[in-house]
Amino acid sequence: MTGTRRFWGWGWEEVEPTEAELDRVEAGLAGALGMTSLSPRPRPRAAELSLPAARVSLPTSLGHLQRDSPVERAQHSYGRSYRDLVRATALCFDHPPDIVAYPESEDDVRRVLDFASTQRIAVIPYGGGSSVCGGVEPLVGADFRGTLSLDLTRLSRVLEVDLESRCARVQAGVLGPQLEAQLRGHGLTLRHFPQSFEFSSLGGWIATRAGGHFATVYTHIDDLVQAVRVVTPSGALETRRLPGSGAGPDPNRLFIGSEGTLGVITEAWVRLQQRPIFRAKANVRFESFRVAATALRALSQSGLYPANARLVDPMEAMLNGVGDGQSAVLLLGFESQDHTLDAWLSRAVEICRAAGGRVPDSAVATRTDAGASSEGDAGTWRQSFLRAPYLRDELVLRGVFVETFETAVTWDRFEALHDAVIAAARRALGQPAVVTCRITHVYPDGPAPYFTVIAPARLGSELTQWAEVKDAITLAMLEHGGTTTHHHAVGRDVVPYYEQERPEPFARAMRAVKRELDPQGVLNPGVLWRE
Repeated sequence: MTGTRRFWGWGWEEVEPTEAELDRVEAGLAGALGMTSLSPRPRPRAAELSLPAARVSLPTSLGHLQRDSPVERAQHSYGRSYRDLVRATALCFDHPPDIVAYPESEDDVRRVLDFASTQRIAVIPYGGGSSVCGGVEPLVGADFRGTLSLDLTRLSRVLEVDLESRCARVQAGVLGPQLEAQLRGHGLTLRHFPQSFEFSSLGGWIATRAGGHFATVYTHIDDLVQAVRVVTPSGALETRRLPGSGAGPDPNRLFIGSEGTLGVITEAWVRLQQRPIFRAKANVRFESFRVAATALRALSQSGLYPANARLVDPMEAMLNGVGDGQSAVLLLGFESQDHTLDAWLSRAVEICRAAGGRVPDSAVATRTDAGASSEGDAGTWRQSFLRAPYLRDELVLRGVFVETFETAVTWDRFEALHDAVIAAARRALGQPAVVTCRITHVYPDGPAPYFTVIAPARLGSELTQWAEVKDAITLAMLEHGGTTTHHHAVGRDVVPYYEQERPEPFARAMRAVKRELDPQGVLNPGVLWRE
């Protein structure tokens, strides 16, 4: 759909949770949190915006690329995390970008970088603005004359399709729906569907090593990138198109996950797949999340590689309308363009039942069209998944703390990490709270648990509360062998913890690379490492 993008929160102004969705969540929270009446604050209005005056502007030769209205600057001030939402709904825009620039060509990107480097202006590459880790916030310190948000969404075309190799050359600013619409006529898909799909870009996915919706095999954008083209302040570079290579460290991996600190990704060759025809699904219930995790481990090590293997604990299942709060639920699915899936699904169901799962025959289905993915609990979950950020916004306006934290860990450490994170969250909050867990991606050697924390917000001290919970949970993840992030990148918010995970010699090497590619240090300063 199209409409008016919110400058203060997620998505479209015209989209809201239904009364049924709000009633279900409020009913679930009433008993757990004692919040029996959730009255929303008024939504922010553009007419109320009052931003600091811009300190710099583009020269006349680039002026046609610049947008400097209060709404444009506000939209580009934050990502879309809980911390961002708290500040935006309070109309707190203390450091908006001075310039919002929309390049229309790679040459525009080069000219903007040249200008910014000579004028000591920090440049923050911006795709869809869906960052939840401070990755697009123009908070760069006092060493710069100003800040520029480089919005790439006008670079949005599929430039070339190689049907024989099943690849495409695509401009980096294309948003998820635009990309899929252009590929559909070729019968192809990138098959990368993060929750932010509608409001995130190919370049953003690559720069942040984004994870998609699918649980196994091609879970991360890393696997789908064949080559990249990048404009840096030191010049443009393009990696070689290859299916694989043993020729030294892979230059693509230098920029996959670089979060706009080394250069601006302008194009990429990506690996495509044919659109699926055959689908199969089963919804499995378990007496406990721990028992379900044991089944999921067996499934992940079976070689079946389901497209979906999303495990939600009892509370999360209830909040999303796929359970009654008594059972953990595993949403299991397979898909293929080439073959029917009965054998794969049957074996997966056998594994789940052997581990204690309950799989009624009515919860198993196979189809040969795209409609299968929108039916039953899986369809309910998918709709809840895509609409969750809208619901989050409404809860924050009602004085509810809602934040998520994800990691990945080996199977031998999973149970201890799971228990430690939940305990750390409860200690940090010091009040009634809902702490749920789902496993979003699964590997033979470990899962990616994703924790949601819901509690009464400390009104007036929401950012302090957020920092305390973030610190407690992330330190517990690190202590128990997990990573600081699995699919949400590092940005500015995770840097202090990422520094504990990252080997110091590697950090020195990366700083040296940045000095070579970005001598003036203007590209997204403060992201990935503290200067």
